[in-house]
Amino acid sequence: MEHRFYAIQTTAGHENKVRSLIQRKIEQDPRPPEERLIRQALVPTQEVVEIKNGKKVTVERKLYPGYVLVEMLWGQEASHIINSIQGVLKFVQHGQGQEPMHLRNEEVRRLLGIADEVEPEAPKEEIPFMVGQAVAITEGPFTDFNGTVEEIIPDKGKVRVSVSLFGRPTSVELDYLQLKGY
Repeated sequence: MEHRFYAIQTTAGHENKVRSLIQRKIEQDPRPPEERLIRQALVPTQEVVEIKNGKKVTVERKLYPGYVLVEMLWGQEASHIINSIQGVLKFVQHGQGQEPMHLRNEEVRRLLGIADEVEPEAPKEEIPFMVGQAVAITEGPFTDFNGTVEEIIPDKGKVRVSVSLFGRPTSVELDYLQLKGY
């Protein structure tokens, strides 16, 4: 048997607390680290760019709210330890089997950011608009114009907006910080 990652469902908003409680159980285990049933607990996160008070701010967001990943050697004792922790609801299972399905190695590598990338990904910009949404332009040469979102260009942080210019629909590309939604 080998240590593998399993997903556990937790009470929403308590992922970090559950992770801390599992880490405490690991530290209390008197066995040497290589013989421990449970090795680690993780809450997968990613950095995203949000707008707060009109400024771009990088924040850490949980990839899977309500879930914690646990690296462990599956068995009755380890399962009991995890299930007895406050905030743990259940192991994620595929079907009705007794033993939960472990995560595949490539899934774990991707979640941990160990994918075959040369450089880490830049934080993703979260553009708070949808195609077809009515918006007001708050900055730039089209200030005080109203328009409709035609296209979102996330890799550039831009939004293409259709505005009425001299009675004709005109497409303009703007930074999403220059817009306000209705």
